[in-house]
Amino acid sequence: MKVWFITGASRGFGALMTKEALASGDAVIATARNPKTVTEQLGDHPNLLAVALDVTNEAQAKEAAAAGIARFGRIDILANNAGYGLLGAVEEATAEEIERLYATNVFGLLKVTRAVLPHMRRQRSGHILNFSSIGGYFGYPGWGVYGSTKFAVEGLSESMAAELEPLGIKVTIVEPGFFRTDFLADTSLAVSPASIADYEGTPAGNMRSFAVDANHTQPGDPAKLAAGIMTLANSPNPPLRMPFGSDTVAVIEDQHASVEKELAAWRQLALSTDFPSEATGSA
Repeated sequence: MKVWFITGASRGFGALMTKEALASGDAVIATARNPKTVTEQLGDHPNLLAVALDVTNEAQAKEAAAAGIARFGRIDILANNAGYGLLGAVEEATAEEIERLYATNVFGLLKVTRAVLPHMRRQRSGHILNFSSIGGYFGYPGWGVYGSTKFAVEGLSESMAAELEPLGIKVTIVEPGFFRTDFLADTSLAVSPASIADYEGTPAGNMRSFAVDANHTQPGDPAKLAAGIMTLANSPNPPLRMPFGSDTVAVIEDQHASVEKELAAWRQLALSTDFPSEATGSA
């Protein structure tokens, strides 16, 4: 039996992962701002511990981890799933909106990870699943600030993977594409109210209407992603990055091709900035 610690477990991917883990016989420390929302969905289960957690509260994160250890004795998998989106051109986002978004999507992830890692280090085992996004691999117009939080998650996760590997702890970056959750609904998505007229009719401005039209018509099946996460968690050699969805795979392939093409065009200038090679040999 594995023990999961899942943030944002009251809805979306978090709730689906909790259900999948319990169905497979695992135990779950399911965290949410209001833990009653978890138990109302899943009822009483001997392997479920619903705990209150605002990921921006580091003391509460430590208390949640300690409660999980007291109940189950260990934490095998940390799923940093909690987060939300911000739609609007980079210039339209206010400092307050940006700081609030980073407080949850980046600093919240770090606070929870710092709370759980001491237990994993003591075990010399564990697996951290950091939820990024298709927007953490490619910068979409209209999603620049949100995407920047996911780019941060990707960079942090790469470094953590190298730091934690000698301690027996694995890290995987989960990169979902557009899935049919409530992510584009107002419960998970903030929209910058400051709309600048110059962006109307541009890709950034058009993204606002796209988000409304695309809500609940996305190509990805959330239940299939949750099942895929179970496969990932049970793999003896999980990847550093795990894209989910045909749209994510296509974007990654296009991005790689674009970077390779640009590097080839500017390779000579890129290489020209080194000091000249010093000749070696005996006098």
